[in-house]
Amino acid sequence: MEISVSELRKGLTTALAAAKDGEDVIITERGLPVARLTDVGSADLLARLEADGLITPPAESRAVPRLPQAEAAKDALSSLLGRMRR
Repeated sequence: MEISVSELRKGLTTALAAAKDGEDVIITERGLPVARLTDVGSADLLARLEADGLITPPAESRAVPRLPQAEAAKDALSSLLGRMRR
């Protein structure tokens, strides 16, 4: 279903009913799609894509390593701020 913003203001109940029934409601502004109204069940896109076999979860959690330069820069900035506050 495609509905303009002005039509949506008048027919919100109809658009919500269509979304509850599983239909995607595309909201347009000046003929261009700007938003999609869907049922809450479709909100978990990642789980659905994983169930369909289109994506796979990571094998393990990967922490981002901290670089020594970043730590040194943070310490230098803290030291500078401490001296400025005195």
